[in-house]
Amino acid sequence: MENQLAKSTEERTFQYQDSLPSLPVPSLEESLKKYLESVKPFANKEEYKKTKEIVQKFQDGIGRKLHQKLLERAKGKRNWLEEWWLNCAYLDVRLSAQLNVNFAGPAPYFEHYWPPKEGTQLERGSICLWHNLNYWQLLRKEKVPVNKSGNSPLDMNQFRMLFSTCRIPGITRDSITNHFRTESEGHSPTHIAVLCRGRVFVFDVIHDGCLITPPEICRQLTYIHRKCHSEPDGPGIAALTSEERTQWAKAREYLISLDPENLTMLEKIQSSLLVYSIEDSSPHVTPEDYSQVTAVILIGDPTVRWGDKSYNLISFSNGVFGCSCDHAPLDGMVMVNISHYVNEKIFENEGKWKGSEKVRDIPLPEELVFTVDDKILNDINQAKAQYLKQASDLQVVAYTFTSFGKKLTKKKMLHPDTFIQLALQLAYYRLHGRPGSCYETATTRCFYHGRTETVRSCTAEALRWCQSMQDPSTGLLQRQQKMLQAFAKHNKMMKDFSAGKGFDRHLLGLLLIAKEEGLPIPELFTDPLFSKSGGGGNFVLSTSLVGYLKILGLVVPMVHNGYGFFYHIGDDRFAVACSAWKSCPETDAEKLVLLVFQACHDMMQLMNTAHL
Repeated sequence: MENQLAKSTEERTFQYQDSLPSLPVPSLEESLKKYLESVKPFANKEEYKKTKEIVQKFQDGIGRKLHQKLLERAKGKRNWLEEWWLNCAYLDVRLSAQLNVNFAGPAPYFEHYWPPKEGTQLERGSICLWHNLNYWQLLRKEKVPVNKSGNSPLDMNQFRMLFSTCRIPGITRDSITNHFRTESEGHSPTHIAVLCRGRVFVFDVIHDGCLITPPEICRQLTYIHRKCHSEPDGPGIAALTSEERTQWAKAREYLISLDPENLTMLEKIQSSLLVYSIEDSSPHVTPEDYSQVTAVILIGDPTVRWGDKSYNLISFSNGVFGCSCDHAPLDGMVMVNISHYVNEKIFENEGKWKGSEKVRDIPLPEELVFTVDDKILNDINQAKAQYLKQASDLQVVAYTFTSFGKKLTKKKMLHPDTFIQLALQLAYYRLHGRPGSCYETATTRCFYHGRTETVRSCTAEALRWCQSMQDPSTGLLQRQQKMLQAFAKHNKMMKDFSAGKGFDRHLLGLLLIAKEEGLPIPELFTDPLFSKSGGGGNFVLSTSLVGYLKILGLVVPMVHNGYGFFYHIGDDRFAVACSAWKSCPETDAEKLVLLVFQACHDMMQLMNTAHL
């Protein structure tokens, strides 16, 4: 991807969409067999025996009928899961999406030409925006290279959701509006929205048929910055997007009823290419410690984030950047793609703009001044208060491990991603004295509109290895053998599940068919081991490899007594971002991360000292 990314190729971004295979439905027997394996680490003999009986009964009875209905559904759709997943994982969820669903992360520019420095926010911001807008133009021309796995093209549909996309709150279910069009499809919006000190501005990024330059963008940002810093703050309408979804839907309906112009302004924000946030804070960051900047990007000031936008580009007073994205329309790899592109461009140009300083006579930004009343102002204050209360409970730790990276793990014939996953299993076991149910993201983008599948990293093999590491009577050779068995199991799962042979999405499909048919919930889903092993969104460890580039991101934990754990892997280092809730007395993100680093050393030592 690195070599391909910035180059224009003959292939068009979306050219393979029609030829991608449909998402398959796995075999019922295989899925249930894999499910049974996955619950083993969390069950005693009695519990396992009971669950095995429940699974057998399901397989012979209602499960078979539900599976047949699922196969029928799949016949008429290229992706039987797509609509279900969007609704049940995202649009039906009523929690505040900005904090509980969005993913966010810092941009890596501070590691090279843009270290934190006061007074650089506007100039750097204009260059950063310009590179983002160039990527938008490449996407419109279909010149963003097709992502591939080997020689096979991956689904690129989510790239359509990066720009001019927004979630709209609904009373019981949200919806997504997408205004992006390629050049061959027709007109696409050409304005961006800028949020600063509770106020909202928009300006066009195309003038006389071509993209405005960084000096021209800088003039627009400077105008907004000066205005906001010399006049009273705005009402902070954006804070409403951080509210519980039904509350926000009601507040939005009321806001529109106050003045039809309010709807026009909301639509301008919704259709904007992206939302650019001008923050006043200056979060601390070093190449070894991203904790504060990651926390501020993930939590941040709700009056300068439009939580529903698929792309909030955030700038800080010290010239540090990041982004926050609604997770409903896209997964993290789209953001990794554009962030990597922008980072490469900033690096290539030494963080400077090397073109003309000339600024054309372009229209000044337009401020969107909403009609508000006491009720709306009260709603905004309430939204801010509840958001900041929950946000203050979040512990975020993001550290870099510098002893080694993928070069050394590969030299030892160990898969780097599996290496970190097993280090996490050992760290959790050492910290909590029990196995931790774990969700790792596998991608199913080799299929039409494929998104993700769950790999349950806490396998029986991983647990046996963790136990051997804590048992003084187990020899080094035995520990190494158990570790290699755990590696083999994880590698096979990742390969199979990315090829459509996972079981969590399949089980979800069977559950949703039962619900749609008005049938009672099958016992398989109410069995205590189902949720104890992570089913139904109860994974204690919510994890993802962000990639092998310099981009890092994070989400909040899936459950109150859990962790969010994201990481990227470089040649000679890797970075980890971990979240936990402070109000949970048993979790500690910093302890877990340091134990992961310790586990990495122990694993490498095991490979060096145990002789086969």
